[in-house]
Amino acid sequence: MLHKKWFWYAITGLVLNGLGLSVVGEAVISKSNGDPWFLFGTFGLILVNSGLCFFGTAVGLRYANRS
Repeated sequence: MLHKKWFWYAITGLVLNGLGLSVVGEAVISKSNGDPWFLFGTFGLILVNSGLCFFGTAVGLRYANRS
């Protein structure tokens, strides 16, 4: 049960982190083109931080029950 929970937290964290970095990259491109970028960049940073939180929880779950 704990292994399954750890696995899904880790996968979700990695996916959100990668997606957030991609969105932030698109916001940087939009900014360089003079297009509106602030909300897009903010959403990307929210995704990155959410991914880090999920992955950090996964690491905590993984090492909390070490014997």
